[in-house]
Amino acid sequence: MTVEPEYVLYGSHQSLFSRKLEAALQFYGAPHRFVLKRGLADAKAIEQRAGTHQVPVLQTPENWMLSDTTPILELLDSRFPDRRLFPPGALGVLTHLVEEFLDEWVARTMVHYRWHYPHSARMASVAIAGGDEAQAEQVRGWGPRASRATGTELPVHQRAAEDEYLRLLVAADSQLARTRYLLGDRPSAVDAMMLGGFRAHTLHDPDPKRVVERFPRLVAWATRAADWNGRGEWEAFPRSTPFARHVLTELAAAYVPVVEANAAALAAGDKAFSVMTYGEPASYLARPYPERSRRMVGARIARLPPEARTAVEAWLAEHGLSTFAPASSM
Repeated sequence: MTVEPEYVLYGSHQSLFSRKLEAALQFYGAPHRFVLKRGLADAKAIEQRAGTHQVPVLQTPENWMLSDTTPILELLDSRFPDRRLFPPGALGVLTHLVEEFLDEWVARTMVHYRWHYPHSARMASVAIAGGDEAQAEQVRGWGPRASRATGTELPVHQRAAEDEYLRLLVAADSQLARTRYLLGDRPSAVDAMMLGGFRAHTLHDPDPKRVVERFPRLVAWATRAADWNGRGEWEAFPRSTPFARHVLTELAAAYVPVVEANAAALAAGDKAFSVMTYGEPASYLARPYPERSRRMVGARIARLPPEARTAVEAWLAEHGLSTFAPASSM
């Protein structure tokens, strides 16, 4: 009997991006194992080879060690083309933008829920630390710093982020009453990311769990979504689905100003910046990754054939999203 080469996902069950990659591997039908990185004897060697101490890290069958889930999904799309999670062409750009909102913006709401609510913070920190109370206390110290860095330090922004997440759940619940997945009747990178948030955070941390449990359809979907039979289609660009349109509206209103201010701060060499968020000034740490992520979207657009690229750039301008266009077009 031939044994297929397998992928090894080194991660944490409490990590949003570990669980995103886990969901993606399930959608691809890729043979894989999920290995908890915590406590591994060779954890340092994995970090050195991957170039990061963060999770997840994916070990490929040829023994590469990869981090950063969006490029990993693009690689896996090339290996499992019949089950790809980024559609080709213009719809792939739309998908990337919706995933970007979930990856870079909604993820901070997961951080807020986990570390600003004492019950959730205690449960998550003990789980992450494997029951080691001293280490759990150190982990709990990280959360408020991460929240300060991503604009949810103040109660006004915390409440607004929770309201935004509730709107996202309402839109997702409504969409799943119409289609099997969030961009149609086949999964995409968007579904993998949404599942990552559910599995790592909001279906387990007690405080956000009370919010998500108001939506039994979403809870049921999270348990069965990865059982995909390989069939179905995405809804076409540019309309896509009501869920996608909801996310793009939120992205333009809330996240685009932060992306642009972050880029300006990095260019000026500033360590932090302030920008209006939900109608109130919020402070952020200037971070290289959001800018790198923005440029990944631009690179996807730049790879389009000229006619499709022109159409996508016009669509971006119409929706207030031109900041994601390739630099040569802006």
